[in-house]
Amino acid sequence: MAEADEVTLVGTVNQALRRAMAEDPSVVVMGEDIGRNGGVFRATLGLLDAFGPARVLDTPLAEASIAGIAVGMAAAGLKPVAEIQFMGFVYPALDQIVNHASRLRNRTRGRLSCPMVLRTPTGAGIRAPEHHSESTEALFAHIPGLRVVVPSSPARAYGLLLAAIRDPDPVVFLEPTRLYRAVRERVADDGRALPLDVCFVLREGRDVTLVTWGAAVKETLAAADRLAAEGIAAEVIDVATLKPIDRDTILQSVAKTGRLVVVHEAAETAGLGAEVAAIVAEHGLLTLLAPIVRVAGWDTVVPLARLEHAYVPSEARIVEAARRVVRFQ
Repeated sequence: MAEADEVTLVGTVNQALRRAMAEDPSVVVMGEDIGRNGGVFRATLGLLDAFGPARVLDTPLAEASIAGIAVGMAAAGLKPVAEIQFMGFVYPALDQIVNHASRLRNRTRGRLSCPMVLRTPTGAGIRAPEHHSESTEALFAHIPGLRVVVPSSPARAYGLLLAAIRDPDPVVFLEPTRLYRAVRERVADDGRALPLDVCFVLREGRDVTLVTWGAAVKETLAAADRLAAEGIAAEVIDVATLKPIDRDTILQSVAKTGRLVVVHEAAETAGLGAEVAAIVAEHGLLTLLAPIVRVAGWDTVVPLARLEHAYVPSEARIVEAARRVVRFQ
């Protein structure tokens, strides 16, 4: 492989899995159709041929069993990477993730850990039926003992997935569906992980802080370009690790700009945007020059097919929110 090939996000997920499996024989992957078919989005294509059926396991259509088996494997010393086909199918697995994976270290007073990764596509954008387009990351972020990670580019998918697999505790790794093949960038398959638990400042600015993550990063960066043409310099922060959130980076940015807009695809009520707003209200209130604004999905089930675009936060909505806080008197 070339030192730095142009790869899609789903391609770097495959690269990271392949790299982790080659470097560590305790890493196994499992899930529905992930072996012979390479997964519903082909994220695991070729891994069965490379590593064999003992390490690439096709499972029944049983999400609770997938998660439970992964917890058992992790407790026994393996590093399972379990795939759930869509985030809307993850709910049967919640019992195992919430009651066992997240608690294993505490329950055993550190004698056991649970080094597993639960991967699942998240979000709208492929015009799928219901249960295929949800962004319920806040469910997992609420659970003590879990890390929740969501990449927003091919390079960050590669580095963050490697870090998640190497982490000694359970990580929920959410892969934005509409970014899977939306862009290519040069990513060196060098085995270098990116740090967990930190935000990435994607664009420097002085007038307003735009905090976002996952697929919404795409529209947020486009909005920042439009704002720049109007003379408004927006700082764009990719949270990346939703739990635990890197408070310092967000607070330092808001202290500089005095204004905050939080953008996420998930429904607004009780979404992670509320947590970001609360952090700034508790620890940076006196630096604010305007009220905090959230731009989020609507409090409805994600509409079917052609109406998805009306649900996902648009570039225009982000631009209008930023204008509002900058012009606040």
